[in-house]
Amino acid sequence: MATIGVTDFAAGELGDIVFVEMPEVGDDMNAEDIVGSIESVKAVEDLVVPVSGEVVEVNVAIDATPELVNSDPFDTGWLFKVKLSDESELDKLLDAAAYDDILGG
Repeated sequence: MATIGVTDFAAGELGDIVFVEMPEVGDDMNAEDIVGSIESVKAVEDLVVPVSGEVVEVNVAIDATPELVNSDPFDTGWLFKVKLSDESELDKLLDAAAYDDILGG
């Protein structure tokens, strides 16, 4: 199972998020698919999924309170959960420390 969301850095770069279009429970997706969008006061960005699988849960709180993505992206601001179809795809992703290194932290 993978929880999909936006990093704190990305949420900050987007600015105040006002709307999130997400996939629906039961949707199948492949890594790198565009599965929705995130709209902020600055821009609209594609929501690209990093892993393949089936959506098993969507954070319904985001519909009513999209700003949760800004205020708490790692806890209450997650977007959706995916049942992985290929766990080896996780090996291609960065952990928090590697991501922070890229950002110069």
